[in-house]
Amino acid sequence: MARDRAFDRWDDAALVAAIAAEDTAALRCLYDRHAPWLVARLRSRCYDDALVADAVEDTFLAVWRTAARWRGEGDVGAWIWGIGIRRLVTHLRRAGRQARPAPLPATGTARSAEELVVEQIGLSDAAVALTKLSPELMEVVQAMVFDGLTARETGRLLGLPEGTVKGRIRKAKALLRAELRRPALELGELR
Repeated sequence: MARDRAFDRWDDAALVAAIAAEDTAALRCLYDRHAPWLVARLRSRCYDDALVADAVEDTFLAVWRTAARWRGEGDVGAWIWGIGIRRLVTHLRRAGRQARPAPLPATGTARSAEELVVEQIGLSDAAVALTKLSPELMEVVQAMVFDGLTARETGRLLGLPEGTVKGRIRKAKALLRAELRRPALELGELR
């Protein structure tokens, strides 16, 4: 089925409005725009391609079903991401598995989407502070801060008790605060 190319010029909010009016061509256009990055980000959290595919399919089914309820606040991509990560957590819970990315290549050349974003926008102090976190703390920060999950959802995603997740996020916050204060203190500024 040929897609209506007129939708290619529409912004995401207009596509969601068309989807709310049950326009399948608008859904196809939104899918084509957002599915590739959604797959990439979900794969960084789960190495099971079948679970990722199911989560992506369920995400766009939810977009179809709930488009009329989207309030038009914020970015459509962020809305889709929120749905997608929650769908992945649901699939992982049903499968009884933990979300762990496949081991990184020995060369260390693979970088997460968040690392690429931080590098591109040049958040030097924050980027440096984040790189100093241990992998255990960083995965909790990634889930709760970047992905917007609750402590309970993060625990399910990582296979950790909720209390451990809360403890790790507190420790990460304290370490980040200390690291971000350091340059100001070194310059003699008081906070």
